[in-house]
Amino acid sequence: MDLAYFWYESARVMMTPARIAADMTRNGLANPANPLSYSPYARSVAAGCEMFERVTRRYGKPAFGIASVTVDGVDVPVTERVVWERPFCRVVSFDRGFLRPPSAPQPKVLIVAPMSGHYATLLRGTIEAMLPDHQVFITDWADARMVPLFAGRFDLDSYIDYLQAMFRDLGPDLHVMAVCQPAVPVAAAVALMEASDSPAIPVSMTLMGGPIDTRRSPTAVNRLAQERGIDWFEKHCITLVPPIHPGAWRRVYPGFLQLSGFMAMNLDRHMDAHADMFDHLVTGDGDSADKHRAFYDEYLAVMDLTAEFYLQTVATVFVEHALPRGTMTHRGTPVDLGAVRRCAILAVEGENDDISGVGQTKAALDLATNLPAARKAYHLQADVGHYGVFNGSRFRSVIAPRIGAFMREMEARPDGASRHLRAVG
Repeated sequence: MDLAYFWYESARVMMTPARIAADMTRNGLANPANPLSYSPYARSVAAGCEMFERVTRRYGKPAFGIASVTVDGVDVPVTERVVWERPFCRVVSFDRGFLRPPSAPQPKVLIVAPMSGHYATLLRGTIEAMLPDHQVFITDWADARMVPLFAGRFDLDSYIDYLQAMFRDLGPDLHVMAVCQPAVPVAAAVALMEASDSPAIPVSMTLMGGPIDTRRSPTAVNRLAQERGIDWFEKHCITLVPPIHPGAWRRVYPGFLQLSGFMAMNLDRHMDAHADMFDHLVTGDGDSADKHRAFYDEYLAVMDLTAEFYLQTVATVFVEHALPRGTMTHRGTPVDLGAVRRCAILAVEGENDDISGVGQTKAALDLATNLPAARKAYHLQADVGHYGVFNGSRFRSVIAPRIGAFMREMEARPDGASRHLRAVG
């Protein structure tokens, strides 16, 4: 498996001339100045060339591309600023150019993006939904193939170290949103800070579709980890970064393997989407084609994970269930959610989530045995899957307002929450 990345890059290089030729052919046949461009034959060939070019290219990291946001009915410009940085992550602040102060309090929110294959830009919709009423930061995790070996290792313990440093530097009036994978390390980081009585403990943490206890409502992803075991993943999923990248010779779980897994989970849907894309191109349905391009430009852009982070996460979260069983440690120190006494917790789940089943995230509320019930809340969103927990129309109209209300309530009433947010049962 160590040479899989080399074979992948070799195949990519060999396909480059064909990809360039396909793109040149498409440009020539789609040019309005070419009389052939109006014929069904030319449109079909051009569509085929575009499909070939798109499925053989490497997709780079997308931009967040958030230029403005509406606050109190007024459009204000948004600029990005890096406020914290380490070799494997940087924190990006989305600064809003107010002409006048906003009418309502603006809680400070750190969105912890998943480090599970896609870039943080996958949460663009999450950021846009939170920006009108919050000061928003996001973790922008690095692609492991771009981090030189001299930067050292990065594992689950390092991830937790990074989070604690972020909380200290951005706090103490900080709220944290963990989207999917980071639910466990975020909960662990908060528990460790609570146990040490740190003054930088976040005001609240919102855990969204996260695998706190994957023994509850196990999904196909959870069962795969249980059935295969950590040795299988190390043998079949870990390879070396080729010397053409800055992170040469680093052991990684490569993005192209992760993407294969993503696609295989819903292969029929992706095949249908690409068939539809071909039809849109042939018939000249530009709007539908643009929507397809926008989605897959994001979806097909993947990053490598360090082998040590990936394997430790699989073992700790999905095989050993260490956090709910009380056996998780961080650099030798036990991690116990029973230590959480001040940081409020909101657990958000999707009714149709096929990645983190219903009950897996809610388990955090049960494990935080010493946190007052008034500082716990639970929201189960009907008719949404995993993606809908943090993006889409229901997130914008229902989930994001609920999260915002919870954060403001926890700031205003640190000793208790109003009744409408106490849906823990």
